[in-house]
Amino acid sequence: MPNRPSFLNVIYNYAETMENLNEPADQPLRGIRVLDLTRLLPGPMATQHLADMGADVIKIEDPGAGDYARTMGPVRREVSQFFVAVNRGKRFLQLDLKSAAGRDAFLAMVDDADVVVESFRPGVMDRLGLGWDALRARNPRLVMCAITGYGQDGPFAQLAGHDINYVGYAGMLEQNAGPDGTPALPNLQVGDLLGGAQAAVQGILAALLGARNGGRGRFVDVSMTDAVFAHNIMPLVAVNDHGRTAAPGRDLLTGGVPCYNVYRTADGRFMAVGSLELKFWQVFCDTIGRPDLRDRHWSLGQQIGGSDAMAVKAELDALFAGRTLAEWTAVFADKDCCVTPVLRADEALAHPLFRARGMVRRASHPTEGDHWATGPAVRFRA
Repeated sequence: MPNRPSFLNVIYNYAETMENLNEPADQPLRGIRVLDLTRLLPGPMATQHLADMGADVIKIEDPGAGDYARTMGPVRREVSQFFVAVNRGKRFLQLDLKSAAGRDAFLAMVDDADVVVESFRPGVMDRLGLGWDALRARNPRLVMCAITGYGQDGPFAQLAGHDINYVGYAGMLEQNAGPDGTPALPNLQVGDLLGGAQAAVQGILAALLGARNGGRGRFVDVSMTDAVFAHNIMPLVAVNDHGRTAAPGRDLLTGGVPCYNVYRTADGRFMAVGSLELKFWQVFCDTIGRPDLRDRHWSLGQQIGGSDAMAVKAELDALFAGRTLAEWTAVFADKDCCVTPVLRADEALAHPLFRARGMVRRASHPTEGDHWATGPAVRFRA
């Protein structure tokens, strides 16, 4: 075991080992202090985004095991790679918020904080004596963000859920399916990350700006299901246009046109064809030696999901099956028509696209050693 105090007894500054991920110009939130009571994925990812932008994030965990993510998946020494991936740049503190001493310590920290983020079910913070009314009475400029599955009110407020439930209710999962209609489970947690993390960061930053301008803090109510529902744009358009959504795999962006689709290669990999605009489609057709297909495009009257679209798709299926992923990648490398390989995550980590942008870093964790990390996605210039 490393010769250092346990995170359960003191604040441990992990941020010092990760400074290479964030240049000073990329830290406009320096001076903002965030108290993070969240667990697992949505909240920790939100506060990691804030830490990446320079905020001082103090992650407060229960006595004992702490955040469940610490032991989710293989543990090399002390914590899992899951925990490492969403908790960089933070400090850690153990507090028993159910005890009087723990509550008093937390309230004292609130006095100097700018933001509190929590992900308990509605009412838990009130029962602990740490609800919005209690916290804003101590610090009127405080921003408090609550991340939940279904929001602070409404008929589902007290129900448990996970990403699969949120995207299912919001009408997103039903559309994320192949022609047979079976939904495919995305390994990018749309509800947790778009709904929980990104919506929370958006709300927190807006509320911080409001507090700076008007001197009053705000409570930010983030429902992960609401956020997915609000971003489910294309199915909403379909309902407004046709009174219903398209069948799975038959809408403009889900497989209903040959110019926006995936094609299996000779080695069992896939190419992504995103030639959605006519100009790109025509370059694509010329590149594959099929100029006869230039006029068979959705913008020229081809019915989305119709028989002609599926017939062209079948021809392209056969064409792409004749070469490997590497061969097709080379064919389209210098062609401006939005055709790219479908990469695995390990291939993406090695790809010059991300290496050149500094998005892939070799980082070091104090107990888990070296690991791959992605850099902050948002850049700033002073």
